[in-house]
Amino acid sequence: MDLYSTIKSLHLIFVITWFAGLFYIVRLFVYHAEAKQMKEPEQSILIKQYQLMQYRLWYIITWPSAVLASIFAFSLLYLNPEWLTQKWMHVKLVFVLLLYLYQLKCHQIFKQLQNNQVKHTSNFFRIWNEGATIILFSVVFLVILKNAINWIFGVIGIILFSVLLMIGFKMYKKIREKNV
Repeated sequence: MDLYSTIKSLHLIFVITWFAGLFYIVRLFVYHAEAKQMKEPEQSILIKQYQLMQYRLWYIITWPSAVLASIFAFSLLYLNPEWLTQKWMHVKLVFVLLLYLYQLKCHQIFKQLQNNQVKHTSNFFRIWNEGATIILFSVVFLVILKNAINWIFGVIGIILFSVLLMIGFKMYKKIREKNV
């Protein structure tokens, strides 16, 4: 059981650093898009710095954390193959797939920004940043509850949480526009 606990701990640690990387990379995308609207020389200075920060975060923290979290997850499934027969695990694996799709889209955006192609607004990135939050909430509630009925209530809660995030975003945008 000691090996199992160690692998589970490592899995959790790398899931946390993976999400931290995803949350922060999109925040850097917001700053990068806003810097693109600035005048020179601020624009060039900030964009160069954000590109460096994005590169380091993406390749030193986020991708390695995703890979290590997955390796430890597969190890846990190997040690507990009965989990693969449980419905909550099937749903969790769907959310993990969604998380990887989210990361791949972030990677596409990362590559664009590294080439100084800003195709989205800072407001788009603020909304996009909530994607990882929704996946995180979904997975945590699913893993803790492990029950279909409770999970349905969890999905309803996630939808309500998403609506609250959008309302909060719109309110924040109005406040920012008033202060500018």
